[in-house]
Amino acid sequence: MTSHLVASTQSVPSSPTISSNGGKQSPTSRHDGNILPPPAVAHALRSLHELDSRTGPLDKPQPVSYDSPYSRSIPSTAPGSPRIPPLRQNSGSHTPRVRPHATTLNIPGMTRSKVSPDGRIPARDVAAKLVIIMVGLPARGKSYITKKIQRYLSWQQHDTRIFNVGNRRRIAAGVAPNTNSPSPTSAAVEDGLAQATTILLNGRKAPEIVVDDEPTRLDLNHHRRPSGNQEKIDQSAKFFDPKNETAAKLREQVALDTLDELLDYLLDGGGAVGILDATNSTIQRRKLLVDHIKEREPKLGILFIESICHDENLLEANMRLKLSGPDYRDKDPVKSLEDFKQRVKAYESAYQPLGKYEEDNDLQYIQMIDVGRKVIHHRLKGFLSSGIASYLTTFNLSPRQIWITRHGQSVDNQLHKLGGDSELTERGHYYGQALYSFITHKRKEWLIEQKNKIARSSFPPQPGDHTPPYPELYQELDDKNFCIWTSMLKRSIETAEYFDADEDYDVKAWEMLNELNAGTFEGMTYEEIAQKYPEEYLKRSRDKLQYIYPGVGGEGYLQVISRLRDMVREIERITDHVLIISHRSVCRVLMAYFMDLTRDDIADLDVPLGILYAIEPKPYGIEFHAYKYNEELAWFDELPNYKPQRTVDRNN
Repeated sequence: MTSHLVASTQSVPSSPTISSNGGKQSPTSRHDGNILPPPAVAHALRSLHELDSRTGPLDKPQPVSYDSPYSRSIPSTAPGSPRIPPLRQNSGSHTPRVRPHATTLNIPGMTRSKVSPDGRIPARDVAAKLVIIMVGLPARGKSYITKKIQRYLSWQQHDTRIFNVGNRRRIAAGVAPNTNSPSPTSAAVEDGLAQATTILLNGRKAPEIVVDDEPTRLDLNHHRRPSGNQEKIDQSAKFFDPKNETAAKLREQVALDTLDELLDYLLDGGGAVGILDATNSTIQRRKLLVDHIKEREPKLGILFIESICHDENLLEANMRLKLSGPDYRDKDPVKSLEDFKQRVKAYESAYQPLGKYEEDNDLQYIQMIDVGRKVIHHRLKGFLSSGIASYLTTFNLSPRQIWITRHGQSVDNQLHKLGGDSELTERGHYYGQALYSFITHKRKEWLIEQKNKIARSSFPPQPGDHTPPYPELYQELDDKNFCIWTSMLKRSIETAEYFDADEDYDVKAWEMLNELNAGTFEGMTYEEIAQKYPEEYLKRSRDKLQYIYPGVGGEGYLQVISRLRDMVREIERITDHVLIISHRSVCRVLMAYFMDLTRDDIADLDVPLGILYAIEPKPYGIEFHAYKYNEELAWFDELPNYKPQRTVDRNN
């Protein structure tokens, strides 16, 4: 047997093997002058004999091959089968889909699908939409919270609207005029009196409610006067007494009518979030609202937000703010405050906080204590609820100022070029110096004003005096820091050079504050884009908000909004002053948030070089000022009655 193998080796060239170092070795070794193959080589030689019998003699070394099933396949010459495109079907069963669509994340500009090319919540995804029901006693900051939530969600391009039950109650009671507007209410009205649709009682149009004496039953027709002159329902504390059955029925009906208006907005009007702003202080009222929603559309999400206030200073400030509201306007402040406190006691007698009922019925809720000092979550579902909860944790009422401006003039500004990372011109450096001097002056001025407010705090409050405006106002104001935030681009960093040289300022650069990336068009002028890429130029001019610049890294305004989400939360969270030195697109997006601008206004907001904006958060909103750089005086002049406007010069 051995001689047979040896003979075979003499007639067959040895097959090379690969050594560990990559070189070739002989498969045999010499021993006593004879060539004796090891067992592994003998096995390999037998395999080569079999291969030789199939393919012919091995005249030359053969390439190494691997025994793969794909290498043995033989290409077919038959025509391929036609591709059958997939058909839309219900993969779960033959019955139509009954479960709601997934309530996954929807971010305009960052997500898109067939039913939602713009990334917003589509009409079919009813389960992703949200009804927010506010809960809490009067003067607990519910309206303050609702307005901030509405502003934040609308800024993120989720259609959000507030529906205030108190406004409809005043209309029903004849305290506020009814405009009979068919459109849903808007929270943007300055005095808080929103337009409302006609109130329906028992399914019929109700006449205006008038009361001579406290009636024993709700008889709407009995109190209509032929002359048209009518009295108003008494809106004093006794109207809110739980024992007042007539008033309770009216308030309940008004709440349901307002809720129906909200549901119409979500289900038929394209809305994403509707906020029902009312006390809803009893389990019975909340159960009534939940049952009404589920009867209309069981898939809608429901989120309760309860505002609780234990801080006596904050409560006192909120109550004083109510004196300038529609219920007490132009009335004696001392008597009004006493009446309002009696109203609160009437609610307190029947108040039931969120808890067991909501938990037993698997309802999601958020309890917010002392405007963000403590936040409790229960069973949050969906990205909207989670995002709102995270946003609520950033709230604070600390007195502070937020300043926003663009950088000084850069080299690329002179050449009208987009983007880039050019340095400041000489004029740009002078702007940074003037900015430092002005901010330092205003910082000292603000501190003096705040201390004067504390010194002259008095009651009754004077017109425009909402003292004490903050619970934190009695803390030491001298310890407040001043932060300077820039982008990571040269022109922004150089504008802050004088602040950086002063140890009393904290300077930090943020990449999220960088200018919108123009992609392929970086370094080009608008005229060059119009000539070389006319289709892109027209596409952008038709819809600047949705437009995304082509090329690697290209962005649009929706992408800027997305990356500034955390920045806005940080601005809301910090208790220090802050100056943001950034770029046109970033300043537009930030100003749109604070000024509650519509999506049609964001991309066209006029934010020229040399304009400085000052925002001072208040318990009732924001105080806003605008200043224009006076290059001759190296100072800033205030622009009285400034209102946002559309840009005129696209290169500015």
